[in-house]
Amino acid sequence: MTLKKLLYPPVDMCADIDRMAAEIQRDFCGGDPDSFALIGLYKQGVPLAERICDVIEHRTGRRSRLGKLDISMYRDDVGLRSGLPLIRETVIPFNVTGTRIILVDDVLSTGRTIRAALDAITDYGRPELIRLAVLVDRGNPEYPIRADYVGRQILLPDELKVSVLFDEDGDEAGIYEVNWKQA
Repeated sequence: MTLKKLLYPPVDMCADIDRMAAEIQRDFCGGDPDSFALIGLYKQGVPLAERICDVIEHRTGRRSRLGKLDISMYRDDVGLRSGLPLIRETVIPFNVTGTRIILVDDVLSTGRTIRAALDAITDYGRPELIRLAVLVDRGNPEYPIRADYVGRQILLPDELKVSVLFDEDGDEAGIYEVNWKQA
């Protein structure tokens, strides 16, 4: 049985996303949407990147470039899982080489997903720089990876997971604590 507890409602998520977008605007040429590109990682990094783009567009009147990256085949556990990974289409409609990239994901936990994303993105070119934006930082990485833009830090015991749900997931949006217990 999976137990799920709401930690932060959608209104708090929106405030975090607004703040992250403002920080990105400040750091990248006053927020000129052409001076950088966001790349969301499937699954929940994509809707988060879209929301950051929406906020920046609302503030500047121009939309940032946006890509979607599937890292399934770059994961270090790809051969260890019991089933085959779900492969999604990577869509990067701009040249990665020379571009300032912000990788976007929902939760930074061990750092393994981001390590895989760094491997994947360099197969598409050589960015000028790469930064990381996450809605939730668990604060317990196994790899030396830190986020540049963080919505909030949530410290939980390792046996608990953090799950971010957006409206389109079919569940109530929010940031949840998930406890996987067997019945």
